[in-house]
Amino acid sequence: MVEPKYPAAVDRYVDLGRFYDLDAAKTAREEVIRHSREAAAAYQRAYRAMGAVRQMEDSAALMMADGLDTVKLIRRTDGIIGRELKGRGGGGEDACRFLGSLTCQGPVWRFDTVAALCPKVYEIQDSCGFAAPMLERLRAAAAARGYRAIVCPDPEHPDRIQHLLVPELGLAFVTSREGMAYDGPAYRRVRLDAMVSASHSKRCKSRLRFLHRMADALREEAVAALREAKAAHDALEAVYQPHVDFAGVDDLTERELARLERRL
Repeated sequence: MVEPKYPAAVDRYVDLGRFYDLDAAKTAREEVIRHSREAAAAYQRAYRAMGAVRQMEDSAALMMADGLDTVKLIRRTDGIIGRELKGRGGGGEDACRFLGSLTCQGPVWRFDTVAALCPKVYEIQDSCGFAAPMLERLRAAAAARGYRAIVCPDPEHPDRIQHLLVPELGLAFVTSREGMAYDGPAYRRVRLDAMVSASHSKRCKSRLRFLHRMADALREEAVAALREAKAAHDALEAVYQPHVDFAGVDDLTERELARLERRL
């Protein structure tokens, strides 16, 4: 529920609660409470598992960062900027859009969106979490030149960029790793893992493998929990459906659409 900021003058309430048969719904009280609690508990399990995944990946990134050649990373990024971000764009604010996430069906990544908007794709191969700083630098350079970008956050780390699209240039930078493998055509591939010194990679190999294995197991637990939450939510909907006037909902929807169209 979202409260109107300027009731009636700008925003308005749309009350769908009036389409419940309240007396009939009250007879299903115990089922509603049970399924609601089941869904909430399953979501909490999923969130805890994903929080643990984040800790595993943060540990891996911190460990590998000690061997990263940051000068080489910046030089490679600036080379891309000089080569691809030329001229001046049309301006406008960046848009923030998730390109995928972990779901009750497992990981879902909509790389078809990239193909539809950007024919030139840089595939950033990154298993250590180094792509975000590179993408931040690319985003800042695009903004400085007036190019509007579509910024795709990492759903497991929403404060970090995972993919970056610049539709005005038909240009995309897509992070690819195990579990999120980009399988489309790539104009160029940037191997960030290769920017870690070989000696450091060798020294951390077994520990890194352990952290990735733990992260994979925790993701499986999160998917299982999301699947349970979906089943509980479906059961909850099945309880409510006989007690909802869907014809009334449809009629209100049509009237609201007509009202909005008159104001366009």
